[in-house]
Amino acid sequence: MHAHALNPILNVSNIQESFAWFEKLGWSKAWDWGEPPRFGAVCSGACEIFLCENGQGGRGKSDFAHTFGPDGSDSADKGVWMSIWVEDVDEVHRRCVEQGIEVTWPPSDQPWGVREMHVRHPDGHVFRISRGLDEH
Repeated sequence: MHAHALNPILNVSNIQESFAWFEKLGWSKAWDWGEPPRFGAVCSGACEIFLCENGQGGRGKSDFAHTFGPDGSDSADKGVWMSIWVEDVDEVHRRCVEQGIEVTWPPSDQPWGVREMHVRHPDGHVFRISRGLDEH
């Protein structure tokens, strides 16, 4: 097999609210389908994520404030975890704070060679936003 694209599908409780959340993160609504829409996609550059209202996978937000570290849990959220690779983690962090997005792990240099932060979608999907430490 030679895959030419990969589109994760997130189960969301409200597709319109999810479109708005992704716009705060800096993504754009790509398309929607149905009347009323219950399926659609958001995009950033060549990356696209499908959203399905009340179907196709699980979701569930934990009560932990952090998704990492001694006061958090990386297994309590029941949504999907994804890594997003960006040019500037700290700039993304500033935007998330300005837009009121839940940051569950602040930007920090990790021993596995990345600068990383985490944000959590209201339905419990977690995004690890990263950049390699050796990237210039």
